[in-house]
Amino acid sequence: MLAPARFLQLLLGALVVGTMFAVWAGYDPRGFSYATYVEQHQNAVRGLNVLVPALALITILLTLYTAYLQRAWRGQMLLLLLATVFLVVAGLATRSGCQPINAIVDTWSPNVIEDGWEVMRAEWWHYHVVRTVSGTIGYALVVFSVVRPPQ
Repeated sequence: MLAPARFLQLLLGALVVGTMFAVWAGYDPRGFSYATYVEQHQNAVRGLNVLVPALALITILLTLYTAYLQRAWRGQMLLLLLATVFLVVAGLATRSGCQPINAIVDTWSPNVIEDGWEVMRAEWWHYHVVRTVSGTIGYALVVFSVVRPPQ
């Protein structure tokens, strides 16, 4: 059962963290005009706001499961539990930071400039950077757990 769980863990984790990285590298909204920001944000949210968090939750559960399966190797189990902590922090940044802002921006019209939109945009970017860094560290620990030699 370990090999299939690890395979899914690596595959789904790569999709999740790859999406975070792609948004970080190619979608820095800080220089966007209001209309561009709203249109881009709403489009991204439509495609990613449910799918990526669902894949992230499955990745977290698989990481806990693989930690359990490898409980006899204490170092491996602790490494995977630490990875889980980082993945959960990324999930919390999404759930408590990005998604509430997504819900607000989703109600905006690109034709009517909202007061404080630049502050909201900066807050969203902050939460996105937190989740990207935390998710990347968590996923790196998962990958390390797979490639490290058994003891």
